[in-house]
Amino acid sequence: MPLSDFAFIDFGADYSDESTAIIQSASLKTRIVGVNSLEKAEQVALALVKDGVQLIELCGWFGPKGAARIIDVVGDKVPVGFVGHGPDSIDLMHDLFGP
Repeated sequence: MPLSDFAFIDFGADYSDESTAIIQSASLKTRIVGVNSLEKAEQVALALVKDGVQLIELCGWFGPKGAARIIDVVGDKVPVGFVGHGPDSIDLMHDLFGP
């Protein structure tokens, strides 16, 4: 079955429940959903799967531990991946998201 429905979950402290965008072509629907907490991401991931999403990708904010929580919630229904950043980006990422 070809990929026709994909979702990317992004984190932002100021996102609300209305932080959603859809990009669609004749053969692919991409949903971008902004969440402001890991708990909200879990709810969103479940809703996306229920609505037919075939693949979920997570922004780098989730890291391995956050991604593991989403994977646990979704189970084996769809694959879940997350963006990673190499060691050369650590200082730059800290500047953006540090304490």
